[in-house]
Amino acid sequence: MGELVFFDVETTMPTGAESRCWMLEFGAILVCPKKLVEIGSYCTSIRPADLSVVPPHRISGITREAVSSAPPFEDVADQIYKIMHGRVWVGHNIRRFDCPRLREAYADIGRSAPEPIGVIDSLNVLSQGFGRRAGDLKMATLASYFKIGPQKHRSIDDARMNLEVIKHCATVLFLESSLPNILSNNNVGMVTRSKATATLTCRQQISRKSPPTCTAVTRRTSPYNTRGFGKVVEKAKDALRGARGSRPLNTLLRHSLLR
Repeated sequence: MGELVFFDVETTMPTGAESRCWMLEFGAILVCPKKLVEIGSYCTSIRPADLSVVPPHRISGITREAVSSAPPFEDVADQIYKIMHGRVWVGHNIRRFDCPRLREAYADIGRSAPEPIGVIDSLNVLSQGFGRRAGDLKMATLASYFKIGPQKHRSIDDARMNLEVIKHCATVLFLESSLPNILSNNNVGMVTRSKATATLTCRQQISRKSPPTCTAVTRRTSPYNTRGFGKVVEKAKDALRGARGSRPLNTLLRHSLLR
């Protein structure tokens, strides 16, 4: 089984005068496909031929000053080729963005680009398997949904975040497939965070992240009639006794988990 290489590139933003996205940073991690653990990594800043295409200020920290002393792509092309060629490429939206940027960079220096033995675009995979339960399928949204942390928009960090997002999504889908009637995302009454906040403004969503601080203890009144609750409990106990006599309860659980 071929090794996986999770990778990400950071580029300039196209403007009216310049439609080309120039690579500013490349980052990749080698991942064992059987254990999903990182076994190697490579990251480098890249200086474009024309520094004027790089903005002087950028939230991610990849500024004109930061890349002014970085090597040009030609100087790091061999190392990138070594880590990328002949492996399975994995990334978020890489088919439409990162892969074309990589090939453009090699074309600029008159060299053949590395070739993968397979490509896994997590955007396509998750749109089919995980759906939009977390809202849109942007990496930052998925990371926030799973409480992984904010996206840094730095190549090596985003590659590692992509691996963690895939692990979380795969775990959820595995558990749902084990107990589809109980854990299925299609259960009636399940409300995802994205649906619950779809009609709220940005300010309202921020206010919902943390509950208000309470200084007094209040007791909520139950909307249900609890007078006959004891009879319900007794009937449930009788049902369990009957189940225990006919088939051990742990056997039922084991059977459910192995389906």
